[in-house]
Amino acid sequence: MTGPTKAVLRVRISERDAHYGGKLAPGAKVLELFGDLATELAIRHDGDEGLLAGYERVELKAPVHAGDFLEATAEIVKVGATSRTIEFRAVKVIAPRPDVSDSAADLLPEPVLVAVARGTTVVKRDRQRVPRAPSA
Repeated sequence: MTGPTKAVLRVRISERDAHYGGKLAPGAKVLELFGDLATELAIRHDGDEGLLAGYERVELKAPVHAGDFLEATAEIVKVGATSRTIEFRAVKVIAPRPDVSDSAADLLPEPVLVAVARGTTVVKRDRQRVPRAPSA
């Protein structure tokens, strides 16, 4: 396998992302980040965006609110002829503190796990542009 098999995004959840009471963001926001990571990994691995075909598992573990900073990671854990199995993880690293002031926030002493998933990206064989060493 050539190219990095891991990717990382760190983003702030905006007010526009909040959809529910208490400035809660929908779980789909985290899945959007996972989709972006899958696309990056496909580009790095195969030179093509590929297509995130589906998830085997999605677990939403903690709420995500406007103002939270999330770090989302993804790693290719299995490579087939056209499929790439990816493990995803998202943690909250900074949280707003509206109880202190409208601009207060805390760096969390330990990241809070907000979501994990396992999914499959497919890159058609004729679109794979990055040569790989033969599998053992």
